[in-house]
Amino acid sequence: MNVEVVKSKLHNVSVTEANLNYVGSITIDEDLMDAATIIENEKVQVVNNNNGERLETYVIKGERGSGVICLNGAAARKVAVGDVIIIITYASMPLEEAKQFKPVFVFPDTETNRLV
Repeated sequence: MNVEVVKSKLHNVSVTEANLNYVGSITIDEDLMDAATIIENEKVQVVNNNNGERLETYVIKGERGSGVICLNGAAARKVAVGDVIIIITYASMPLEEAKQFKPVFVFPDTETNRLV
């Protein structure tokens, strides 16, 4: 039996852009992706601390060191620039492996989205 567990989390990053006229996804600074072991096209859950919205989408790489967090397409309607969000990834693994697994939690500077 496999169970889903939290793989990684970017905790309290600020939305820098919302681009409705895009196919879809969330753009994340590549430095943040690396720190949180998130890969391009990975499915993520986005939780908006400001309005309670929750959504799922996939990741595209943003410019390294830019601090970009941009919700694209329909997801742009779920956020406002400046909202603080949490980005969560999950992994499926056997129960015994899951009991030993340690997720990666990253706490960037909320104002700049830079690693501290």
